[in-house]
Amino acid sequence: MKDKKYVEEWDYSAPWYHGSPFRLTKLRKGSTITQQINLARVFSHKPTMVSIRDGELKHNGKKPGFLYTVCERLGPEDVTPHPRSSMDWGMEWVTKRSLVVSLMGPTEIRDSELLTEEEIAELQARLGRTGQSV
Repeated sequence: MKDKKYVEEWDYSAPWYHGSPFRLTKLRKGSTITQQINLARVFSHKPTMVSIRDGELKHNGKKPGFLYTVCERLGPEDVTPHPRSSMDWGMEWVTKRSLVVSLMGPTEIRDSELLTEEEIAELQARLGRTGQSV
């Protein structure tokens, strides 16, 4: 994990998002949020695999979902970098308290973002070689 300096210097004033297949008004402590709107949208489909290659997001989620924005100002006392994220540092954060959210709208699964069976097999093989779980 990056050192404390990165957490202190993070831009907490930028918007925060959450994606879920459920209708919500509040996130529970321990929920995952991000400042990457497209990542939140992808997570709304409840994928078990997400791939980011050359800036392109692909996933295996199959559920329609909802995109939310966090309605509260956040600081380092409210969120922490996800300790087990396989993504670049700072893409996923975990809430330290409950947060009020506002529905931005429903999300649709984009066929162009769905991982193919071949891509899934490739990711599983690569993860198996590094010892990470899918």
